[in-house]
Amino acid sequence: MRILVTGASGCVGHYVSETLIQNTDHELFLLVRNPAKLTVDITARPGIHVITADMMKIEHQAELLKTINVAVLTAAGWGGQEAFDINYTKTHILFDLLDPQVCEQVIYFSTASVLDRNGKLLAEAGKIGTDYIMSKHQCLDKITQAATNPDQSNRIASKITTVFPTLVLGGDETKPYSFLSADLPSVTKYVGLLQFFTADMSFNFIHAKDIAEVIRHLIAHPEIADKFNRRIVLGNQVISGDAGIKEICGYFGKKSLFQINLSNTIANFFIKVFKIQMAEWDRFCLNYRHLSHANAVSPATFGLATYAPTITEIFRTRGL
Repeated sequence: MRILVTGASGCVGHYVSETLIQNTDHELFLLVRNPAKLTVDITARPGIHVITADMMKIEHQAELLKTINVAVLTAAGWGGQEAFDINYTKTHILFDLLDPQVCEQVIYFSTASVLDRNGKLLAEAGKIGTDYIMSKHQCLDKITQAATNPDQSNRIASKITTVFPTLVLGGDETKPYSFLSADLPSVTKYVGLLQFFTADMSFNFIHAKDIAEVIRHLIAHPEIADKFNRRIVLGNQVISGDAGIKEICGYFGKKSLFQINLSNTIANFFIKVFKIQMAEWDRFCLNYRHLSHANAVSPATFGLATYAPTITEIFRTRGL
């Protein structure tokens, strides 16, 4: 089987590439803009190819794309016009360049930020989200329309499985850190203050290594995608803000005698007093609070070992 991984040099892309190298014998095509940033061992076995290419010029890979059996699309633009060009325009061009007679499965990475708690498209994400979120919202909207109204220009639509990572952690000395993991050391500075607060909120998180294991399992068992209607939210079980704060404090040996509820009123008070600048999307998330998904999927969903199922494991694997 010939598998393409775009964005292979990113945090999630590294873990997906490494997992497929170590645990499969598929022929892999790792698409990166800068091969120097790819640190997985591409000499570990035969059948690993590094393709130096840019999603902005994905048309140049037309011949290769016609031969691909499974496409795992982790590449993303994070801001500005590039976000819309890569996450929407070029992604759909890539879809069209795949041969539906050859390609068996497309695993496309979106973000859980575009979904509400019921798994429906979140309208605010498409209106006031960051460039990254708005472009992912637009792409998913078009995928949804193509799946329900297939035509000749969207022949691959029925084979696309969209995965929605929740809060992503991951990275180490050999792999780039996710945005959240890069900031984790700063949390240690505020644990002494954090122990006095609780928060009415909930969320999911998942380590990139666990994302990679789910992707490997989906490739090995493509029929699973249909059971989820080809929409899979990636995350460990929902955790409340209160439980999360207690676990963080417990990990660092802190235990509070009382806790102040960090309500919207108090949060908005601090924002006003300290004149904190907040984007419209950030303020929406502050008020929305429960950015959680009850049916999130992790390796445990399929009876597989989970690398970091708890906040404690997240801090431990980060070396904190």
